[in-house]
Amino acid sequence: MTPTRLALAIAALLPMAAFAQEAAKPAEKEAVVLDTVQVTAQRKVENIQDVPVSISTVSGEKLNALASGGTDIRFLSGRVPSLNIESSFGRAFPRFYIRGYGNTDFRLNTSQPVSLVYDDVVQENPILKGFPLFDLDQVEVLRGPQGSLFGRNTPAGVVKFDSARPTQEFGGYGKVGYGSDNLWNVEGAVGGGLTDKWSARASVLFQRRDDWVKNTYPGPNDGFEGYDEGAARVQFLYEGEGFEALFNAHARHLNGTARLFRANIFKPGTNDFVDGFDEDKVSLDGYNHSELDSKGGSARLNWDFGELKLFSITGYESVETYSRGDIDGGYGAVFLPSSGPGVIPFASETADGIPKHSQWTQEFRVESDYPGPLNWQAGVFYFKEDYDVESFSYDSLNNGAQDGYQRINQTNDAWAVFGSLTWQATDKLQLRAGARYTVDKKDLGVEEYWNTGFVPCVLSAKCDLAGLLAAQQAAYAAGNAADPNLSASTEDKKFNWDLSATYAVNDDVNLYGRVATGFRGSSIQSAGAFNEKTVAGPETVLSFEAGVKADFWDKRARIAFGLFHYRVKDQQLTAVGGSGNANILLNADKSVGQGFELDLQAYLTDNLLVTFGSSYNDTEIQDAGLMVATCGNTINPTRPNCTVTNPYELNPLTGSFRANIDGNPLPQSPKWTHNLTARWGMPVGEGAEFFVFTDWAYRSEVNFFLYESKEFTGKSLLEGGLRVGYGWGNGDYEVALFGRNITNQIRAVSGIDFNNLTGMINEPRTWGAEFIAHF
Repeated sequence: MTPTRLALAIAALLPMAAFAQEAAKPAEKEAVVLDTVQVTAQRKVENIQDVPVSISTVSGEKLNALASGGTDIRFLSGRVPSLNIESSFGRAFPRFYIRGYGNTDFRLNTSQPVSLVYDDVVQENPILKGFPLFDLDQVEVLRGPQGSLFGRNTPAGVVKFDSARPTQEFGGYGKVGYGSDNLWNVEGAVGGGLTDKWSARASVLFQRRDDWVKNTYPGPNDGFEGYDEGAARVQFLYEGEGFEALFNAHARHLNGTARLFRANIFKPGTNDFVDGFDEDKVSLDGYNHSELDSKGGSARLNWDFGELKLFSITGYESVETYSRGDIDGGYGAVFLPSSGPGVIPFASETADGIPKHSQWTQEFRVESDYPGPLNWQAGVFYFKEDYDVESFSYDSLNNGAQDGYQRINQTNDAWAVFGSLTWQATDKLQLRAGARYTVDKKDLGVEEYWNTGFVPCVLSAKCDLAGLLAAQQAAYAAGNAADPNLSASTEDKKFNWDLSATYAVNDDVNLYGRVATGFRGSSIQSAGAFNEKTVAGPETVLSFEAGVKADFWDKRARIAFGLFHYRVKDQQLTAVGGSGNANILLNADKSVGQGFELDLQAYLTDNLLVTFGSSYNDTEIQDAGLMVATCGNTINPTRPNCTVTNPYELNPLTGSFRANIDGNPLPQSPKWTHNLTARWGMPVGEGAEFFVFTDWAYRSEVNFFLYESKEFTGKSLLEGGLRVGYGWGNGDYEVALFGRNITNQIRAVSGIDFNNLTGMINEPRTWGAEFIAHF
């Protein structure tokens, strides 16, 4: 049976069982209804149906079920419409895409057009975005530009996490899960009142898994994909007369293997795996390791003056990380007697790290609460980040000896003023408008550099900063580099706005429309052994969307449907890899996206809750002259070693291939995504229940890179989860068996453009058991 048919069969069987149970129930029992969903998409608590923004939420049992296998934040990928998440760093560095709009850049000083906000504090550095999800109240995904009310790089949208807050009532929970590959997933929280005004809540998480991939080569690692991870959060809440203060401190530690790159896993001319591909085995001669420590805190203060409320949000974040991997995905090299699997052009083993980092944010916001039709909010926002990024290279053919090093420093200072108006024009029509003015400054400099293998410096035993600068200037004089300087500074000033309207057809149906702009500041790529320094200017987006949100069937069902179109001007793109193994920043003239999103929840019976989400995203790069490097070929230099389907050419001066990407879709942008959950419960006694929960997520094929090729087109992917359990004590206790990716469908989800058809795959099937107790 195919995965698609299996998913449909499970979805069909559950309603049949539920309808049979419904027939045996007393007719007079009151039907269950959907709970009202409260969101803070407009920086204040509102019913999701009243907000003129395309929003999806994940909370409660669905969130717990998706996290059952101890997976990281990537488990949210595809679980709401138009959301995709992938990583070339594993658990440490997730890259988010909303409506196909994201950034594939893997450098540690990169920015993303999807902002992640955790407990009202933006997590700007890409490493911060991977903080584990535990003891959460809700996840909100806000699609489309959010450039008026949220503070950092939000042209594609915002993913927002809200932790469970302290309360005066004593309570908490504990959860212990154990699964395949010696998987442990342990978390818990406890909280309650300390005094009549103070309360607290402490939450912890521990996850671990043994290596499940065996290294068949006698390298420094015997196995891969194992990890140990811990995180903790403590909160203190003060509730006084007209004043509230919520203090938060959190930390994370990760120790494990980095993302696993697999050389030559694609059959040439296709996107099929090579014959004999085994996801449980690799052959690597390089070292693989990842470690991460982060910490942070926040103070959220709220003064209530009656018709006015004042908010202050102060946040601090810091992270240190180091990740090392065998980038060529194999062992040896083509010029040696022994190498593989397949062709390894040359050995490449690198690492990246952040030894020092600090981020400070401060926001002051005033919000009105007038009894009349007009209300407003206004504020100021300040952002300051200062950090070093280290890059290392190692010689896998010489016992992993270090042969290169670079350290850069980047500072980013930004401030903004913002405001919004809400006008209840009539009983049925509400109008909203928002605006933000931002000033964003970046400074980057190379502080230390050496590389024994850097070609322009082969006459010296060691290339230092002076040698690198001399090489850059010589290349610039020859017309081969963009800029001879190693440092760069940018300053961007941008005004953003949005206009929206909500029309209440009746008490249960709202129509909405929205026009919004967004902005992401300039990005800087430092010079290095393979790279010139490049700077990509700011990108801006103009977006239109309209839709309907409705409750129906006596509030047993809810639907949200929206259409959208956006246009990004000067979109920042990263041309990664190619035959020159370089990372180059580019600005495309523009790109466009259009499509729809559908969210549906319904109690088909009192015992069966079904949710369904679907999205269509059609994206296109529009720049007639834009060329990027493609895969090369060390065996046949007249053609690439992957099957490029765009028009391409060989540059005789550089020996590299270039392809025209005009008309291509954005990378990691599946046209179709669907998600389905079904939860059926059968009472088996007073306060006890037997239940079955299943979830499925589908995405269509994706293009890994800016250029298109047959090998680097990821096949469609369908992953399913199953959770069968028994709860008692009116929901206080639960024991369950779970499975993730239960059909064990293995697909390539990303690639490395490294001339040897290197790819990365999704997580395999995981089984386990879990016990949860609430108190």
